[in-house]
Amino acid sequence: MAEKAQIRIQESMTSLVDDLDKSFLRGMQRTMHLCAAECCEKKEASVDQVHRCIESCSTPLHQAQTFVQNELAQFQERLQRCVLVCQDRVKDRVTANTSEAQPEGRGLSIAGSMGRVLRDATLGQGGVSVYKAEFEACAMTCVDDHIKLMPSTKRRIAETLSKNS
Repeated sequence: MAEKAQIRIQESMTSLVDDLDKSFLRGMQRTMHLCAAECCEKKEASVDQVHRCIESCSTPLHQAQTFVQNELAQFQERLQRCVLVCQDRVKDRVTANTSEAQPEGRGLSIAGSMGRVLRDATLGQGGVSVYKAEFEACAMTCVDDHIKLMPSTKRRIAETLSKNS
């Protein structure tokens, strides 16, 4: 279940990045290269002047890329916090008397390092397996909710990029 969620998030993120690249970033990259080529056409300019000109051409693209990376990092952090809340809810309910249901060293993971829970356990009478199922259901809700947020995230990023390009 965790692998499917991870794949769904990854595919959604890849689609979002591809759309932003095709709609905005590639055009900005083209503009940057054309601008840099014009800098190189200036035969009377010094090496430093040409270098500064090229750097100036690349600034808008670098700012846009940084903005997109920061927005995506914030999105991933929000998802991670949601999954960590799920983990905390389960941890708060597990007691010393809870039977354990997961082999040692195998924590649950959603989207990379998120959601390690109930590790270092051995197969028991099912108490922890109930908590594991609750955690997975909660984590899947986080994934579903955040996938639903992707269109608005994309729209917000696109609006900012279109204003600055």
